[in-house]
Amino acid sequence: MKNIIYYLVILFPLLPCSLWGQGKEYHFNEKGISRQVLENYLDRSITMVYLLMPDKPEGRRVYSYHADDMRMVKNIGAKFIGRSIYRWGGESLLNKPEFWSKAKAFADELHAYDADIILQGCLFEIVTEEVNQVKIPDWVFTGYGLPVESRNFSYADMLNKEGRLVDHWHKGSSVPDISRQETQLWFYYLACSYINVGCEAFHLGQIELIGMNDPARDSWARIIGKIREYARTHARRHWVLLDAHTPYGGMVRNGVSLLDFNSFPLRIKEIPSEPYKAELAVNHLDALYKKSKGCISPSGWKCKHLPYLVEFDNYGRGKEPNVADLNSHFVWGWDEISWLSLQPEDYRNEWLTYAYHWIRRTDPNGHLEMPGCRMITCPNETEGNYRANMKSEACPFGYSQEETIKKLWNKQ
Repeated sequence: MKNIIYYLVILFPLLPCSLWGQGKEYHFNEKGISRQVLENYLDRSITMVYLLMPDKPEGRRVYSYHADDMRMVKNIGAKFIGRSIYRWGGESLLNKPEFWSKAKAFADELHAYDADIILQGCLFEIVTEEVNQVKIPDWVFTGYGLPVESRNFSYADMLNKEGRLVDHWHKGSSVPDISRQETQLWFYYLACSYINVGCEAFHLGQIELIGMNDPARDSWARIIGKIREYARTHARRHWVLLDAHTPYGGMVRNGVSLLDFNSFPLRIKEIPSEPYKAELAVNHLDALYKKSKGCISPSGWKCKHLPYLVEFDNYGRGKEPNVADLNSHFVWGWDEISWLSLQPEDYRNEWLTYAYHWIRRTDPNGHLEMPGCRMITCPNETEGNYRANMKSEACPFGYSQEETIKKLWNKQ
C-alpha cells in the first residue's frame, strides 16, 4: 500500500498534461453536446488572445512570446482556448493568405497535441471602413442562397439605417446592425473561415448592441442557424459552441437558447476600506451570478439555468484611476484584467484561487475563464499585455499565474 501511495503522490504530477483529467468526457458530435461535457470544457477554459495569430496587428507586440504561450497551454492542460483568433478593426489583414495559413498551422499543432482542445474565434461588435477592402468569396453568397456577385463587403450596408451606434467607436468605426443582410454575410464569412482553420467555438460579443434592431432575435436566429449549418459539414466535430455577453441572462427565443452557454465579465467589486483589494458579489451592478436564464439548450437538454463563463474583461481605464467607485464597472479605476495585473504576485494568485472557489460555491452554473493572455491599459512594462506564463527567460514579462491555474484545475 505504501508503494502505491508513493507512486500516486510522486509520479502523478510528472504525467503529461494531455493525460490529466482523462476521467472527464470531452466527446460531442453533430447532434450536440451534453451538459456534462460542456461544463467539463468550461472548467478548463482560458483566455489566450490571438494565440492563432503570429503577426502583429494593431501595432501590438502580442506575439513576442508566442512559443511560450503554446507551451503554457499544453502544460496546464487547457481544453477551451478563448479568443484565440479575431479582428477588432483592421479587417484588411484578412486579405493576407498567411493570416489563414499560419492560424491553421498553429491550430493543427495544438490538435496534434490534444485533439479535444476547442479553439474559439470571435465575431465582435465592431466593423470599420476597412471591410470595404475585403472581397466576398462566392461560397458566402451560395451559403446564404444569394446570387453570386463579384464585389467587396460594404461598410455602409452594415450600419443601422437610423444611424444608431454609427461611429460608436470612432469615425469610420461602428457597431454593425445584425438586421442588415450585409452584416450577416460578414459574420458568416468570419465564422466559416475560422471553422476552416480549426475553430469549434465563437464568442458573439455584445449581442444587445449588435441586435439593436432585432428585438425578437429573428436576425440573430438566421445567422446562427447558417453558422451551425456550415459547421455540420465542415467543423472538426460537426458542432460549434456559441456564447456572447448576456447582460439580461441569456439569448432565449421561444424557450430555446440560441447560445450553448452564456458569458459575462466578472464584475469585480472594490473593497473601499482596503486599498486596491476587491471581491465578488451577487447583484453587484449587472453581474450574471444566479441570473443565467433557464431554457432548452441548442443541443436539446433542459436546464433551470444555462451554464456560463465569467472572464477578466478589458475595456480601458476610468476617469479616476486608483479611486474606488462602487457604481462603476472599473475596478479601482481600471478594467478587470488591468486591475489584476497591477496587484502583487502573491495577491494575484490568492485572488485567482478565491474567485475560482467563490464562483463554484455561489453559483454552480458559473465557471471562471482563467486569464491567460489579454491586453491591459494600465501603466506597464510588459508590452501592453498580461500573461499568466511563469516569468522566465523564455517569457520575461510573465505574471506567474500559470502554476496556480494548473493546481486549481488539477485540484491540488
